[in-house]
Amino acid sequence: MARDGTDGQSPPWTDPSCPVARTVDLVGDRWSLLIIRDAMDGARSFTDFQQRTGIARNILTERLRKLTARGLLAQVDSPSGRRRLYALTDAGKDLFPVIVTLRQWGERHAFDAGEEHSVLVDGDGAPVPDLLPVASDGSPLTSETTSVRRPT
Repeated sequence: MARDGTDGQSPPWTDPSCPVARTVDLVGDRWSLLIIRDAMDGARSFTDFQQRTGIARNILTERLRKLTARGLLAQVDSPSGRRRLYALTDAGKDLFPVIVTLRQWGERHAFDAGEEHSVLVDGDGAPVPDLLPVASDGSPLTSETTSVRRPT
């Protein structure tokens, strides 16, 4: 893909100087994020992704192709050598805090009080604490305490 965001099929970046816009252009659709989520949770094969998400095969094929072309997934040989599997690249793994933050937002805002939902736990089985951005001095950051510096 070209640095301007064009891949021969997609329009250029929606806002070329904004990292949020550029990221959403790359992984902002529902299926891409769910594929990344499932890859983080151990899905490796086309069948794994299809069964976990329920996504139509043609859409899954296209999303896996795009995520691979964009460097978030890589195709690797299976131990049996009979088929190709998908593995997160370093760039894909770097989306972990994004997925965790989306999950935590959903826990707070996408469920009714008391409604059951899955819970992300650490290696000891304890719920993962809320991810919150902090300043260099450790104080919490919010949209009210930050600003965007745009290129001149």
